Amino acid sequence: MKVILATLNAKFIHTSMAIRLLKAYSGNDFDIELAEYTIKDPLMNIVSSLYQRRPDVLGFSCYIWNIEETLKLIALLKKVLPDTVIVLGGPEVSYDSKYWMERSQDIDFIVMGEGEETFHHLLQELSGEKKFHYVFGAAYRKDGEVVINPPRTKCDLNLLPSPHRFPEDIPDLSKRIVYFETSRGCPFNCQFCLSSVEVGVRYYDIERVKSDILYLIEHGAKIIKFLDRTFNINRNYAMEMFEFLINNHQGCVFQFEITADIMRPEVLDYLAENAPPGIFRFEIGVQSTNDPTNELVKRRQNFTKLTRTVTKIKESGKIDQHLDLIAGLPEEDYATFRKTFNDVFVMRPEELQLGFLKMLRGTGLRNDAAIYNYTYMDHAPYEILSNNVLPFSDVIRLKRLEDVLEKYWNAHRMDHTMEYLVSHEFDSPFDFFQEFGDYWEEQGWQRIGHQLEDLFTRLYEFLTHRGLKKPEIVLGLMKLDYLLGHKYKPRKIWWDDRLGKDRRAKYFKMMAEEPSRISDEFAALGLDERELQKFASLEELPFSLYEILKGQKNPAVAETGSDCGLVEETSLVEDSATLLAVLYQQTEDERPLYFAVPLQPVL
Repeated sequence: MKVILATLNAKFIHTSMAIRLLKAYSGNDFDIELAEYTIKDPLMNIVSSLYQRRPDVLGFSCYIWNIEETLKLIALLKKVLPDTVIVLGGPEVSYDSKYWMERSQDIDFIVMGEGEETFHHLLQELSGEKKFHYVFGAAYRKDGEVVINPPRTKCDLNLLPSPHRFPEDIPDLSKRIVYFETSRGCPFNCQFCLSSVEVGVRYYDIERVKSDILYLIEHGAKIIKFLDRTFNINRNYAMEMFEFLINNHQGCVFQFEITADIMRPEVLDYLAENAPPGIFRFEIGVQSTNDPTNELVKRRQNFTKLTRTVTKIKESGKIDQHLDLIAGLPEEDYATFRKTFNDVFVMRPEELQLGFLKMLRGTGLRNDAAIYNYTYMDHAPYEILSNNVLPFSDVIRLKRLEDVLEKYWNAHRMDHTMEYLVSHEFDSPFDFFQEFGDYWEEQGWQRIGHQLEDLFTRLYEFLTHRGLKKPEIVLGLMKLDYLLGHKYKPRKIWWDDRLGKDRRAKYFKMMAEEPSRISDEFAALGLDERELQKFASLEELPFSLYEILKGQKNPAVAETGSDCGLVEETSLVEDSATLLAVLYQQTEDERPLYFAVPLQPVL
C-alpha cells in the first residue's frame, strides 16, 4: 500500500511539520512519501504530479489558507484516481468534520485532532480488516452516512519519533523555514483562537529538543520557527532553551511566539546581556488594549507589563519584535481600535501586524457569533465583514490602513520619514496611515503595481496634497531614506531640486583633498575624487539632519558608528543646513554609509 502525504503550503519557503510527524510515526510500517506544493501552483500541475505517483492512500494537511484549493484538488484527483483513498487532517477539518464530509463526497476519511496515532491506526485498518469503527479520532462513511468516532486521548510527546531527521530534507534546509515544536497546547483561553480548545501544555524532553535543533543547524538550517503558542510559559524551560540557542546558533535565526506580560525581569536581563543581535525574533499577540473587549474574549493581559517588556527588549537592540493586533473583536469599534493602534504604536515595534478577526471553526467566538451580530465569510478564511459596533464601511477603511502600514512601516523602506511624520505632522500614527490609505484608494493605486520609486513619489504626492508644517524636512528625510534604500548608487532620482553638477564637483574635490573636514571616520576610508564620483551621492538639506534624527524614537542611523551609517556630531551649528553624503560598496556587506555635516564648516 503506497501512501502519499501532501499539503499546499502558503509559500515555497514554508515547510509542513504535520506531514513529517505522520511519516516519522508510521514510516517504518508503511511505504510513505511526502509531497509539498503551494496554493499558487496550478491545480492541473499538482494533479499530474500525484497521478504519476499512483498512491493507494493520499492524505492532505488542511488549514484555513489551503482548504478551498485542497477541495478543488481532491475533486479532480477523484476523477483520475477513483480508487485512491482520500484522507484529510489538520485544524481546519478537525472541527465540524461532519460538515466537511457532507460538503465533499470525495473525502473518504478525516483524521481529527492530533494525527500520529489515529492515522497509523487508520492505515492498519485500510491494509487489514477495515474495522474503521475502532479508529478513535477518525470520521468515515458507512452505508452512505457519516460516522464520527470518539476522540483519541492525547499522546505522550516523548514517544513520538523526530520529524526532523529525513535525509531528503537536508538539501533544502538552508532555503526554507523549518517549523519546530517544543510543546503542544496553550494555558490561555482566548475565545477567538483554536489553541483555547486544548487544555494544558505538554512538553517534549528538552535534551531531545536540543539534539534535533543541533542536527538541523549542523545540516544547514537558517531559520527555525517555533510553533509553541506561548514559548515562555515555563520560565525554566525557556531560559535553558534561550541559553542553548545563544551558545549554538551558528548564524541560524529563531522565531518565537511569546506572551510579553509574563516575561520575567531576569529573562529580559539575560537576553539583553547575552543574545547576539539578530538571531532572535519575538512575535507578540497584543490584539487589543480595550479592557471590556479582552474580558469578553477571556484574554488575560497586563498591558503595563507588556509595554515594559517590549520597551526593554527594544532598548537592548538585540531582538526584532512583531506585534499583532486584531480588528473586529467584540465591542471594539473604530474609535477604540484607533486607541488600541496608537497605544501599541508608541512602542515602535519593528513590525505591527494588523489582522482581521477570523471566525474559526471550533472557537467559542464563532459559537457566540449571533450575540455580537457578526457577519463573516462563509468559506475560509472566515474573515469578519461586520458586527454590532463595527460596520463594513469601517472594516474597509481599516483595510486601507493595513495596506499602507505594510508597505511603509513594516517594509522599513523609509524609517526616518515615517518616524517624523507620525511624531510631528499628524495627530497620531493611526491618523497618518488612515489618511494615506484613504488617499491611496482614491487615486486607484491599489489596482496597479509599484516599484521603490513609486512608493516615494506617491507618498510625496499625498503629503503635498494634504499640506505639511515642515515640508522641507520631510522631503530631506525622504531623500535620505531613498538613497539608503539602495545597495548601489541609484540611477533614478525622483526629486526635482537636485544638486547642480558644478556644485557637486566642488564638494567631491573638497572631500578628496580635505577628508578630515567631513570626519575622522570618513578620512579613514581614503577615497580619491574619482572613487567619490563613482560611489557617492550628495545632497544639500536645508536643516540640521543631526538635530532631527537625534530625537527619533526609531532611529536607524542617528549615532556615530551605528551599523547603517555615520553621523558627524562635532562642530554642528544649530539650525544649520546639512551636506549629506551617501557612500555605496564601501563595506563588506555592501550596506551604504552616510555622513551628514553642517554646510557652514564645509563651505
